[in-house]
Amino acid sequence: MKKFSMICLTLILMMSVVGCGKKESTTEVPVEDTVQEAIVEEEQEEIVEETELIEPEVVLPQEVPEGMAISYLTGEYIKEELVNKRPVAVMISNIKGALPSSSTSQASIIYEAPVEGGITRLMAVFEDYTSLEKVGSVRSCRDYFLDYAMNFDCIYVHYGQAVYALEYLNSTAINNLNGMDGYGEQVFYRTSDRKSPHNAYTSGDGILYGIDYKDIRTELKEDYQPQFSFVNVGDELILKNGTDVSTIIPGYFTNDAKFEYNPEDGLYYRYEYGDAQNDEYFNTQLAVKNVIIQVSGWRNYDENGYLNMYTQDGGKCMYFTNGKMIEGTWTRSGKWGHETYYDLEGNEIVLNTGKTWVSVVQDSYMDRIQLS
Repeated sequence: MKKFSMICLTLILMMSVVGCGKKESTTEVPVEDTVQEAIVEEEQEEIVEETELIEPEVVLPQEVPEGMAISYLTGEYIKEELVNKRPVAVMISNIKGALPSSSTSQASIIYEAPVEGGITRLMAVFEDYTSLEKVGSVRSCRDYFLDYAMNFDCIYVHYGQAVYALEYLNSTAINNLNGMDGYGEQVFYRTSDRKSPHNAYTSGDGILYGIDYKDIRTELKEDYQPQFSFVNVGDELILKNGTDVSTIIPGYFTNDAKFEYNPEDGLYYRYEYGDAQNDEYFNTQLAVKNVIIQVSGWRNYDENGYLNMYTQDGGKCMYFTNGKMIEGTWTRSGKWGHETYYDLEGNEIVLNTGKTWVSVVQDSYMDRIQLS
C-alpha cells in the first residue's frame, strides 16, 4: 500500500512538471509574433479571394429581371424590346477639324481603322439610337468597315463611299442609308459651325425616317450569332495571367491616339491630338470598359492610297480590361461571318460587360504599338 502511494505521488509530480512546461511554452510566444501570424493569415485570405477569378468555363446562365434582356453588344441589361432590334453603325469623321464629334459616347461599340493618308475613321455602333438628336459628323464608307458592321447585323449609315465599296452597298446583303442618295434633311442635315464635308449629321428620327423610307428590316436575322461573349452582369473578369498595362497607344500616324486606364472606375479614357477626346453633344469624355487591338494585313487598292484591310485572314490581337492585357488571335467565319477572339491557349476571350473599342492596326506597323 505504501509502495502504491509512492508510485501515485511520483506520477502526480511528473504530470505537474509536464503541465507547467506546456504553460510556459504558451506564455513565452511574443505578442508581435502572434500579430504577425494574424496579418499573414489575413493576407492569405485576401490572396485566395483575388485568385478566385472568373474564367470562361464558369460563366453560368444568369437570371434576368422581368422585362429585361442581355445586350448582345455590351452584355448588360437592356429593355427586352431592344434585344432583337438591329443596331445602326454610323461612320464618324475623326480628323482634327471635325472634332469634337457628337453622340459617340452613347455608342456601345466603336471601331477605329486607318483610311488613306494615315488618318483614322470611326464606326460607332448604337443599340438604342432613337432618342439621339445629333450624331456625327457623318463621313464616307470604306468597304472593310462593312465587314465590321455585319458582325452585328447593323443598318449602315454613311455619307458617300470609296468606289471599292459600291458593289457591296448596291447588293442585297447591306442595308444602308447614304447621305449621297438625296433623302433631304429628313435623314441628314448640315450645320454652319464647320466646313463641308465635316458638318453633316443625322439623328434618331432621321435614321428612323430613312429605315421606313427604304423599308429596311428592323429585326435581327433569325440565325444571328452574337459577336462577343461576356461575363455575367455583376461579375468582374480579372486577367490573372495578364500583363499590367495602364496606357495603350495603338500607334496611328496622325492623331496621337491613346487610352489611359482609370482604376477608380475601371474604364479606359480616350485621348487624341494631345487632348481628351470628347463628345460635344453630351459634354463627356469617351471611355470604355474593354479595348481590343486587332492586327490586320492590308494593301493599297490603287495609287490614291485607298486601303484594303484584310478582314478574312485573321491575325494577332490584344485584349485589355481592368488594367491588364492578354495576347491572342482573331478569326472570321466567312465573308459576312463574325469575328472571334481567342487567347493564346485557344480559348474564346470573354469580355467584361460594358462598352468596347476595337482599334484595327496594320500588321506592318505593329512596332508602333506602345504599352506601359
